[in-house]
Amino acid sequence: MAQISPKLLIPESFQVSRDDITGQLGLIWELIKVPLIVPLLKFGVYICLTMSLMLFMERLYMGVVIILVKLFWKKPEKRYNFELIQDDEELGSSNFPVVLVQIPMFNEKEVYKISIGAACGLSWPSDRLVIQVLDDSTDPAIKLMVEQECQRWASKGINIVYQIRENRTGYKAGALKEGLKRSYVKHCEYVAIFDADFRPEPDFLRRSVPFLVHNPDIALVQARWRFVNADECLLTRMQEMSLDYHFTVEQEVGSATHAFFGFNGTAGIWRIAAINEAGGWKDRTTVEDMDLAVRTSLRGWKFVYLGDLQVKSELPSTFKAFRFQQHRWSCGPANLFRKMVWEIIQNKKVKFWKKVYVIYSFFFVRKIIAHMVTFIFYCVVLPLTILVPEVKVPIWGAVYIPSIITILNSVGTPRSIHLLFYWILFENVMSLHRTKATLIGLLEAGRANEWVVTEKLGDAVKKAADAAKNKTNAKAPRKFRFKFTDRLNTLELGFAAFLFLCGCYDFVHGKNNYFVYLFLQTISFFITGIGYVGTII
Repeated sequence: MAQISPKLLIPESFQVSRDDITGQLGLIWELIKVPLIVPLLKFGVYICLTMSLMLFMERLYMGVVIILVKLFWKKPEKRYNFELIQDDEELGSSNFPVVLVQIPMFNEKEVYKISIGAACGLSWPSDRLVIQVLDDSTDPAIKLMVEQECQRWASKGINIVYQIRENRTGYKAGALKEGLKRSYVKHCEYVAIFDADFRPEPDFLRRSVPFLVHNPDIALVQARWRFVNADECLLTRMQEMSLDYHFTVEQEVGSATHAFFGFNGTAGIWRIAAINEAGGWKDRTTVEDMDLAVRTSLRGWKFVYLGDLQVKSELPSTFKAFRFQQHRWSCGPANLFRKMVWEIIQNKKVKFWKKVYVIYSFFFVRKIIAHMVTFIFYCVVLPLTILVPEVKVPIWGAVYIPSIITILNSVGTPRSIHLLFYWILFENVMSLHRTKATLIGLLEAGRANEWVVTEKLGDAVKKAADAAKNKTNAKAPRKFRFKFTDRLNTLELGFAAFLFLCGCYDFVHGKNNYFVYLFLQTISFFITGIGYVGTII
């Protein structure tokens, strides 16, 4: 048989530079770019611009409504029946309803005393208050310390119960559900919930319970979080900026317009009858608080948000803890949306516009679109358009709209306005993890139900620093708990390399000066990738 020449199988354009790998790759790129890459990238740009407009309209709507609420809406005390419960010498404490306080915790060595002490200090008749410490700790030493702390307060006449389970089934939702089954809480009408790092002021119940007592259609009163360690490091300042917008705008608008918002899982007080009517606590997602809130709202119950009732708490100050928290907060809502969207559509008890608000605004735009557009547009599509000059991104989509959205997001924390630039870069980095978690939740993939308790350091860092200052001997070298390699985040480093290459290409060949943004974003991804974010322990 005649021998077939290789030249018959290889296109002539490839034969010219078949020894030049770079040249061959370049030819392949040119062959697929116009028929495949350009249409796909244009489609990606159109999708991202659409999502940007959706997010922009949502933020603009929220901005307009919050201005109207602040100028013209009545305070919650005026919108609803409200009258402080007064002490009565003749009736004694019988005019006060019985309130249960639940404190779920898991290996909370650094903060357990804070929440227990704050709960025991609540201004409420002792015979009308039951404090329940739900300890799921796996460390025997910590369990003993928590139990002893409960015994110490019980010896002072406080009605406090230390409650444990045989297993952690259902995690926090399971603990709260199990706590409500106990016989000694059957006479309680309301339940206040505080995570282990939360410290309510003594008047918390006196300011929140009257809304429930005098308004039988209200199921939940939610307080605002305040952060005791916001100034600990740049990571906590960034978190404060994001969460302050959530409380100042999102929760306030939801409460004023639809009497609905997502329960924050802590610093709130529920009507137990409403919890039971909605089916109780469920552990089908990692956002049991939001799950309960949506189910309760679909049964016609109302929620009240009190922005001036503030509860001190702690922000995660290590990047590892923050990442786990963000995974749970992003994956859970997406997974819940998947499970409940049809139930919301079919519901007959709530108005049409409330359904639209819950499905479109509360879930779709805020919990899904907001994460995805930030990452896909500004960390993937926009850098790729630099490599494909045939695809253009309009200036309004690349600069103007994101700038306005950023400014609207900053209204919650005016004191940090000078950190807005750093916040943008950091949020873009975190959007990588939030998008990943959102997709896991929507697809109900492997880590959809992963629950990792957010680590709280309490005063541990401060105490260690003070101890180091007070040492009179030579300063010992600092010991790190983790090796440098343990802090490396390969995903962030990979994107840092990608953005750096795109920035270099734009610096040499580009016309839009995107390389300025790309190099700055590269630095952000790189710093995060090597783990030098937050408190280093």
